[in-house]
Amino acid sequence: MRTPWRYGKLLGFTLLACCACSTLRTSYVKPYSAAFAAPAGAPTTEYAQAKVNDHDGRSGFRLLVDNNDALMSRVVLADKATRSIDLQYYIYDDDATGRLVSQRLLAAADRGVRVRLLVDDLDAGDAEQTLDGLDAHPNIEVRLFNPFHTRNPSLLSRIGQFLIDGPRLNRRMHNKSFVVDNSVAILGGRNIGDAYFKEGDTQHFRDLDVIAIGPVVEQTSHAFDTYWNATPAYPVKAFDSSKDGGEALAKLRQKLAGTARATSDSAYASSLGAALPGGAAVDKPGQWMWGRASIVADQPQKVEGKDDPALLLDPKLDSMIGGAQHDVMLISAYFVPGDEDTKLFTALARRGVHVKVLTNSLAATDEPMVHAGYARYRRDLLKGGVDVYELRPLVGNQPAAHGASSGVSLHAKAVVVDRKRVFIGSMNIDERSKLLNTEMGVIADSPDLAAATAEYFNSATKPINAYHVTIDDGTMHWTALGDDGKMKIEAHEPDVPLARRLEVYTLRVLPIDGLL
Repeated sequence: MRTPWRYGKLLGFTLLACCACSTLRTSYVKPYSAAFAAPAGAPTTEYAQAKVNDHDGRSGFRLLVDNNDALMSRVVLADKATRSIDLQYYIYDDDATGRLVSQRLLAAADRGVRVRLLVDDLDAGDAEQTLDGLDAHPNIEVRLFNPFHTRNPSLLSRIGQFLIDGPRLNRRMHNKSFVVDNSVAILGGRNIGDAYFKEGDTQHFRDLDVIAIGPVVEQTSHAFDTYWNATPAYPVKAFDSSKDGGEALAKLRQKLAGTARATSDSAYASSLGAALPGGAAVDKPGQWMWGRASIVADQPQKVEGKDDPALLLDPKLDSMIGGAQHDVMLISAYFVPGDEDTKLFTALARRGVHVKVLTNSLAATDEPMVHAGYARYRRDLLKGGVDVYELRPLVGNQPAAHGASSGVSLHAKAVVVDRKRVFIGSMNIDERSKLLNTEMGVIADSPDLAAATAEYFNSATKPINAYHVTIDDGTMHWTALGDDGKMKIEAHEPDVPLARRLEVYTLRVLPIDGLL
């Protein structure tokens, strides 16, 4: 007798057979490659090395708060590359920003720079033509991580494949890194797309990256190589296809040329040039924040269901937080602490550590289901002495927190411990980050970088930017600065209609923490 699961698999195979077009050849032989050494004599390499030599093996950091700086730093670094660019992203959109980055990668490849681009396959289908065009260049290779069995599957094919292979496909590569000449790296929370760089009419995110030089860059390259050569990473050529590579590249050049003109003529591009400070490009004067640092990253085997703690980032972050003596600041766009982290944070509070959390409010989040998961633990956190702040949408024409995007949703992920140690990366404090996605980031012993990140937290949690959630006699309250300049207190999730609150209340009863 067939079980319902077997019926589901049978349906999945049927849908897959009906919708398949370009299929994945799992036996495709991919060449091994590794990061090049930093090129001697390159201006960026010499600058970075000279700075590092003066700081006794420590790494240097600059915090990228402003979205314009974050984008232009990537563009400037790509333009200065002389030997290699390695990019690893969860999302690589084919929009104005994505095409701008693609244009700079193509220009670098034309100069002889080797480019390796690793993209998670969940949403890569929308950029299929761009990725194929880039891959057709002899100096560029594109790989897709943990792909579907068909290229850019239809909705029906996606449903079929999830029915057949859901446990694997539900595990995604969420890592983000951008390494140039093995000399400079950008790490943090931003993907490549308009939403992360304040372009277009899409929803915008407030986010956080760092530019890094020093020993941590080689560690980032090593982490990239581990994923690039891992079993779940497949070259786009592993998909059966009759596409003409030369034609794909020619079409891409034509598309990017048109997009480049439109972008350079826009007010957005003008604001980028005006906003870029002297220190945003790595070889210009600017202040570096120094400290001993290490890259922490899940191993790619995590997407194969191998959850050995030795392979995971989360225990390292928990150890860092658990060692706090005075205060902990947690910034997590998607915050679902679960029972384990709720106990950790409240235990810290009980022994006198000031624990503060910044996450999205219901009015600001782009994921109401995640908010429902978070709301199940909010009351226990408040009763346990944890300070909770929820980022609010912008009030009138007020500027965004700490010069960040004028969007409505937090996307940053960072932890500051005792104003000395700091984590900045891709990992949210939620069950999906712990159990399903692969994540990465940097942990630095740097009081200066910790102070800068704490300043970001303090600015974002001002009453004009965030609700302070408190509890009094069992009743929760949300306090923020109103449009009239007076403090306003609400007794329910503010600035959302009743229907949205009811939706989240209903979702709270579902046992879905492990998926959030």
